[in-house]
Parts: sequence; structure tokens; C-alpha cells
Amino acid sequence: MHLSQLIGGGVILREGEIARLLPGAASVYDLASAAIGEARPLAAVLAAAGQGEAVDLAALAATGKLDLPMRHPEPARMYLTGTGLTHTGSASARDAMHAAATGGPAPVTDSMKMFRMGLEGGKPALGEIGVQPEWFYKGPGTEAVAPGQPLTSPGFALDGGEEPEIAGFYVIGPDGTPHRVGFSLANEFSDHVTERINYLFLAHSKLRPAAFGPELLLGALPDDIRGTSRILRGGTTVWEKPFLSGEANMSHTIANLEHHHFKYACFRRPGDLHVHMFGTATLSFADGFTTEAGDVFEISAAAFGLPLANPLAAEPAEAGPVTVRML
Repeated sequence: MHLSQLIGGGVILREGEIARLLPGAASVYDLASAAIGEARPLAAVLAAAGQGEAVDLAALAATGKLDLPMRHPEPARMYLTGTGLTHTGSASARDAMHAAATGGPAPVTDSMKMFRMGLEGGKPALGEIGVQPEWFYKGPGTEAVAPGQPLTSPGFALDGGEEPEIAGFYVIGPDGTPHRVGFSLANEFSDHVTERINYLFLAHSKLRPAAFGPELLLGALPDDIRGTSRILRGGTTVWEKPFLSGEANMSHTIANLEHHHFKYACFRRPGDLHVHMFGTATLSFADGFTTEAGDVFEISAAAFGLPLANPLAAEPAEAGPVTVRML
């Protein structure tokens, strides 16, 4: 079962090959909030809404009419965050970047140390708490980009590269309990050249927009996700590689990553929406590929329905420092 949203309002439910509008549903956030408030499963709320007219979901996507699969009505109350070094193989590219920055082989990097911590303690037994992962902040809901819309690299950026990931969407209930609504494809767009300079620049490299959707997968995340990440230039594929996700390909459980995000009380404020990305082991930058404005990132995985495609755009180079006015 999958949900998607129309730009301007309206929710689409897809079951199998049939996609229909949900009568009276303005947004997925409203539906999730109703399920929490009524203490009912989201599936029951969807069933009660009835069936509307059938729609061509692929055609809607092709004409740019699909929005993020979920938004908060107040963008400042939508948090975009993520965790890295969570997938088997994810440390190799990061470690190589940091070793290259020092001019050759070096002692074990902090990235590799953290990755090994995840391998050893990222999948605790049920009811136990595992090792905490790397964590980063992407920005508020204003930085969430809909399918088909450009991922814009700021004028001061040194690079704009894709990261194919899975993201979880969560609404915080009135009592502070996080409720997972579903999962979607994500492009955790980052500046890998800046990150390579020094791993302490990771926070800077992550403060970029990110894209999600088009469809929200309801229920549990499949254990073994196999997808494809590709870059098109002028309609031709210029880079392509498979990516893996799901717990079978991860060094942490989803539950452990969720715990270490929501353990902070500030992330359990009633009514807030959190979109948390779970990491990747695949990126074109690790293969030495350089992106260009106009390139199209396309991320696909069968479990998530339609692919997520976004063009790369670039702002003009910054003209000078930001001016702060004294009051």
C-alpha cells in the first residue's frame, strides 16, 4: 500500500496497480494525525475514507503534479535529519576520501572506527539499546524538494552529489510518542568535496536540500531492498550503479537508528513531523564522477513504486559575505 500527494492538496492511495484519489483527504499529515488522535491504525482511517476516482500516477509524476509524499503545514516544524555509516560497505568511500585528503594511507579514521562500532553493536537484541550512529541535520521543511523539482547547490558549494537512501516519516503524538507513517525513496543531496577536506566539515556538507518520494510505502520496511541510482545528462545515462538498503544490508537496525534520534526530548514535540534518512553505501562521487548543472538524478527501487527524479541546479557564486545588521 502506497500514498502520494498532489501539489496543492489531495491524497492518492495505490494498492497494487490501481491508484485512486481519497475522498475528502487534503494531506497525508491530516490522515496520520487523525489516526493518532483516534487511536486507530492508519489503514483503518484510509479504508474509512472510501474510494475515489482512479488516476494515472505515472502521468501525474511525468507532468510534475506530485508533491512530497508528506509535508507539515508549518515548514519550520518539519525536521530533515539522517544517519551515516550505517550500511555494509558505506565506510569504504568515506575512509578513502579522508585518506586521500592526507596524501596517502593513514591511521584508521574516525569514520572507520564509527563504522566498526556499528558492525559490533548496531543490531542489539530486542529491548536493548545499541551503539549510537553518526547523526546529521539537513534543515527544516523548506529544504524538502518534491519529485521533479531541482536540487539546488548553493553558490558557495564545491560539489553537488546524490545519495540514494530510504527515509522514514514520523509524526509526534500528543503524548510525545513518535509514530512512523511510512518510508520513501530519498536523495540525500550533499557536498562531498567539502566533506573530503576534513571530516569535521560533514555538518556543513549536509546543509543542503533533499528530495523525497514520490510514493510513501506503508507498513514495515522490506529487509532487503535492491535499487538503482543513475545520473542522466541530456537524456543519456552517464553514471549508474545498484544500491542496497534494508536491515539485511545495514550495520544498524531501523529501531536502533530511531531510538538514537528520538531519545532527544526536543525531537518528541507533539505535532512535529520528522523525516529521517538511514544512509547509503553508493554514491557517484566515490567513483570519481563529477556532476554538472542540468544532470538528472534518478533513484528507483521496486518496493517504492515510481522512481524519484530531480535535476541538479546551481546558484550563482556568492558575491561576498553575508551582512548582519545591528539593531
